[in-house]
Amino acid sequence: MRLADLVTKYKKHQFLFEELVKRDFKKKYKRTSLGMLWSLLSPLLTLMIMKIVFTQFFGRNTLHYTTYLFAGNLIFSYFSTATTQGMTSLYANASSFTKVNIPKYLFVFSSNISSLINFLLTLVLFFIFAAIDNITFGWHFFALLYPVIMLVALTIGVSLILSALYVFFRDMQYLYGVFTLLLMYTSAIFYQVDAFSEKAQRLFLLNPVYDIIKYVRLIVIDGTIPSFQFHLIIFAAGAVPLIIGMVMYRKYNHRFLYYV
Repeated sequence: MRLADLVTKYKKHQFLFEELVKRDFKKKYKRTSLGMLWSLLSPLLTLMIMKIVFTQFFGRNTLHYTTYLFAGNLIFSYFSTATTQGMTSLYANASSFTKVNIPKYLFVFSSNISSLINFLLTLVLFFIFAAIDNITFGWHFFALLYPVIMLVALTIGVSLILSALYVFFRDMQYLYGVFTLLLMYTSAIFYQVDAFSEKAQRLFLLNPVYDIIKYVRLIVIDGTIPSFQFHLIIFAAGAVPLIIGMVMYRKYNHRFLYYV
C-alpha cells in the first residue's frame, strides 16, 4: 500500500470519504440535546473532576498543574476514543464493502477524522486554559504541529491494526479495554515520573502516548524544544504503528470478506 496509491484511491473515493466523515461525526451526537457542545463540555468536566481529585495528591509541587493535567488528559482521551471507535469501524461497515468494491481502510480513516475534529476543538480550549494558567506563548508553540501529526499517525496506525484483528477476534474489544486502562496509568497523566528511578523513567518512553504527552508538556510548560533524539522517538511512535497497520491491510485485505 504505497502513498501514491492511497492518494489515487482517495481522489477516486473522495465524495464517499467525506460523507463517511460527516456521518460518523453526526452519529456521535445524534439525539443529544447539546450536540457538538459535548465536544467541549466532556473534556472540561473530566478535567474538573481530575483536578479536584488529584491536586491534593500530585499537584502541590507541580508547576502549572492545570495545564499539565489538561495536556495529558487531552492527548490520551483522543487516542483512546479514536482507536476504540476505529477498532469496530471496519466490522460495523461490513454491509457496505461486501456489496461494493471500495477501499476498506476508508472506514477507519473516516472514524479517526471525526475524532480528530473533536480533538482540535478541545485543543482550542487547552490553549485558553494555558493562557489563564499564565503560560507564556511564543514561537516555540509552532513545534506542537509535529507531535500532533505523529499522534494522528499513531491513532490511525493502531486503529488499522485493531480493526483488522477485531474482524478475526471479537475478544479484542475486551482485551483492548483492559489495555487502555493500563496505558492510562502508565501515561503519567496526573503524576510526574521524576519520582521514579532513571531506569523506570526510560521504561516510560516505551509508551508512545506518554512520549507525545511529554513532548507537548516540554513545549507548553517548560518552553523548550525537545532534543533531536526525542524527535526520533516521537517519529517512531507514529510511523511504526502506521506502517504495521498498512501492511496488515494489504496482506489481509481479501480475507476480511470471509469473517464479517
